[in-house]
Amino acid sequence: MIRFTPILLAILYAFAMYRFSVWRTKRELDAQSTELADPNLKDMTDKLAKALDLPRIRVNIYEIDPVNGLAAPDGRIFITRGFYRKFLNGEVTAEELASVIAHELGHVALGHTRRRMIDFSGQNALRTALAMVFARILPGIGVWVANGITTLLAARLSRGDEYEADEYAAALLTKVGIGVAPQISLFEKLDAMTKSRAGVAPAWLMSHPKTPERIKAIRKLENKWAKGS
Repeated sequence: MIRFTPILLAILYAFAMYRFSVWRTKRELDAQSTELADPNLKDMTDKLAKALDLPRIRVNIYEIDPVNGLAAPDGRIFITRGFYRKFLNGEVTAEELASVIAHELGHVALGHTRRRMIDFSGQNALRTALAMVFARILPGIGVWVANGITTLLAARLSRGDEYEADEYAAALLTKVGIGVAPQISLFEKLDAMTKSRAGVAPAWLMSHPKTPERIKAIRKLENKWAKGS
């Protein structure tokens, strides 16, 4: 029984982290967000809602400056204040912002948001268990090795989710007649907007795929659909 104690502790730790993460995320989003009410974007969200057979799509403004979009574990869609400000300043079009909303809808529809929260707690449990093992085998550096393995695993899972959400968004945007051009043009702007240093680190160390690779994947889908039509 003693041999399995570290594993049981890791499982209990994972469950506790999961519950805490869900609670903390919801509390923060509730406290720092309001519903987006912009008539210039309503036409876009109405198109997406109609294609998905929904009465409407509610989008919330998350009151932080970094340019980003996100989907909460409970299915809510958020655009950051910084991203919305780019739209108001004319740096981002309504169609480009719709592509962000479509992408986040993809995360929700494909179950990424809830799974990511579970993955997060699971990764912490894995990190804890591996650290216990490697600390005995490699005293002094075992924790670093455990952290490295867990980080690589998390990055790989996250990149896969991004490609899937990109494909979902591309299909939805094509269905409503917007097409993938705004999706691609936004990607071309994002590196500058977020001051990304994507070229510094190898792609397999990043949680998001490199922008050129995402654009290439979308163009491949577009060509495939065009040939099939």
